[in-house]
Amino acid sequence: MNYLYKTLIYGKQVSLSVMETTDLVNKAIKIHSLNPSAAKTLGGMLTCGVYMAGCLKSEKGAISITVKGGNAGTVSVSGDINLHMRGYIDGSLNGKLSGGYMTVIKDDGFYRPFVGASELVSDDVSRNFMNYFDASEQIPTAVSVGVDIGEDGLCRAAGGVVMQLLPGTSDENRDRAEDKMQNFLHPEQLILQMGAEGIIKNFFKDETDGGHVYITNPDYICNCSREKISSVLLTMGKKELYGILEEQGSVSVHCHYCNTDYVFGKKDIDELTNG
Repeated sequence: MNYLYKTLIYGKQVSLSVMETTDLVNKAIKIHSLNPSAAKTLGGMLTCGVYMAGCLKSEKGAISITVKGGNAGTVSVSGDINLHMRGYIDGSLNGKLSGGYMTVIKDDGFYRPFVGASELVSDDVSRNFMNYFDASEQIPTAVSVGVDIGEDGLCRAAGGVVMQLLPGTSDENRDRAEDKMQNFLHPEQLILQMGAEGIIKNFFKDETDGGHVYITNPDYICNCSREKISSVLLTMGKKELYGILEEQGSVSVHCHYCNTDYVFGKKDIDELTNG
């Protein structure tokens, strides 16, 4: 199982989120046949995506995070308010993130989506997200995520801890939060030892008083379908669709998120275009 724990600590002045994403990362490894370096990078991005999706408010809320590396490689993670997450990583990155930019699109169903961007400052996922929150959203946020890959190439543990200062946080509680975050330099090791629930109980029992913790279960679920792809193909028009058929023998669409190929033959296109 995967978990996201959310609560308020230090007199409700600091927001705390603890993620356990081991199974989610293993699904990504299986779908994309990731090497350890790519698994750690995409796994860290998915874990941060879980946190950001968990902050959405609207029933139609969605989040999209895209990284363009300095060598033109791409990492993309998307999710919705139900914490249905998905993502992919361009092999040319080889797990490296520095030298490019990160763009975040948050659509909470209210007016226009929020779009934020920041420069990549490190190969470390945590540092890049802290820089994003500081540069783009101007919210003091401590982020520590990690992924432990075993010798068999599978994820042994993945997760993270995020603390975000709320408006009006006192200097005392700011210092308390900073000091507490020093315990989570390698959150994946703590996830391996005690899980996300163990982190809450062992490090924040006094702050949460055993209650006021919201728990939800993220998962790797792609929202593509043959029906959705069909709707997209219809927007191309008959002339272009039959042109592709004549040239290639079929119309093929690949979903990067779930690594699925949708193939439409002449009969499929005939049925599609004739309603």
